[in-house]
Amino acid sequence: MAPTQGKILVIRGGAIGDFILTLPVLGALRQQFPKAHVEVLGYPHIAQLALAGGLVRRVQSIESRALAAFFARDGDLAESLVDYFSEFDLIISYLYDPDHIFKTNVGRCTQAQFIAGPHRPDDQLNLHATEVFLKPLESLAIFDADSTPRLVIQKAFDTTLATGRWLAVHPGSGSENKNWPEQHWLELLRHLVQSTTLHLLLAGGEAERGRLERLATSLPPTRIKLMQSAPLPELAQWLASCIAFVGHDSGISHLAAAVGLRSLILWGDTAEAVWRPLSREMTILRGSNGLEGLSVSVVINHLEKLLQRG
Repeated sequence: MAPTQGKILVIRGGAIGDFILTLPVLGALRQQFPKAHVEVLGYPHIAQLALAGGLVRRVQSIESRALAAFFARDGDLAESLVDYFSEFDLIISYLYDPDHIFKTNVGRCTQAQFIAGPHRPDDQLNLHATEVFLKPLESLAIFDADSTPRLVIQKAFDTTLATGRWLAVHPGSGSENKNWPEQHWLELLRHLVQSTTLHLLLAGGEAERGRLERLATSLPPTRIKLMQSAPLPELAQWLASCIAFVGHDSGISHLAAAVGLRSLILWGDTAEAVWRPLSREMTILRGSNGLEGLSVSVVINHLEKLLQRG
């Protein structure tokens, strides 16, 4: 078992959704070892979410060139990284390392306990990703940990003030196969502008570049806020200030769920049992013939029900 006041390193690469689905691991470690120093080695622009949410004390970049040597047999290891890994009493890695080369090289640096976790779940097992990522912690006597990703973060603005009600919208994802047709999004957004007093937060990253701008040009600028490739902690603060969210199967949807936002997710063909955001406030909507067959009127109906719940 890890020392109660030692140093713990969690290594996690992957995209936004992968990292958020690993937040329960960080939460469980923090609860089990409240006095320990917990640190993440990952992509800083993503891992800073854990720092902003108070789940870890430090984030270190995984993008160091010197780290590549750790994936080569008998690699020439940089002294700076040897010293870095030697600081920890427990290392939990979710990197893809089928031949244990990384694990072996880290073992050359430190006597720390090393736990190798899966870099992604097996869709065929129908076990939710958070449960898969928590499983390795059983060797630390951590059982029945909360499997729901949670991110407690300061809001961007005080929702009791007269700032209007905001609906967050993420009309994209990392794959076009997961996206509702852009024309449908345009019809939905126009309907919301015409029939409600809601302000619209249009969020997206590189994958939505061009799409957000096209949608925004058809909407009154006084009713929208465009957040294109915004720092994730800033986006999380804005999401936490909104009344609801509508989007696709994406990392931003997982972020919305983690901050506790009521959400409507337009779902495609991804294995729902494995990858769906875990939240009681989450509604998954599928089309009978896929996303292409999901009508605007059906989405409007479900969104109105979601908004009425508040």
